[in-house]
Amino acid sequence: MNTPAPSFSWRIRVYWEDTDAGGVVYHASYLRFLERARTEWLRMQGLEQTRVRAEQGVVFVVYSMDLRFRRPAMLDDEIDATLRVVARKAAALEFAQTLVRVADAVTLVEATVRVACVSATGFRPVPIPRNLLTEPTIQP
Repeated sequence: MNTPAPSFSWRIRVYWEDTDAGGVVYHASYLRFLERARTEWLRMQGLEQTRVRAEQGVVFVVYSMDLRFRRPAMLDDEIDATLRVVARKAAALEFAQTLVRVADAVTLVEATVRVACVSATGFRPVPIPRNLLTEPTIQP
């Protein structure tokens, strides 16, 4: 039996800039919340994206995203943005991500995000460098 990979969580507060005039989170803001969690997950792995680009010559880009909007988030809500690596290929990672309101543990958004490793100059797919993402926390 496979044990699921551990998940990572990043707390986010909803600000006016994230909402429409009624204080409801605008749909595109959820993408930013998901991106922040992936960026902070990389940072927790010791991988700052500017350094990876400069030293390894690669960047990670989203090439596919499936979203399911379940409930709206509102102004001032605290949200836990979680992620779990569910698949790893030579040049790609697949994440299962959720956005969960802290106050009542209601899942607001579920997402499957596929990220490719590409060269920083030509933006062509390249294998993820062996020295990156080798921690047990990223093994699906």
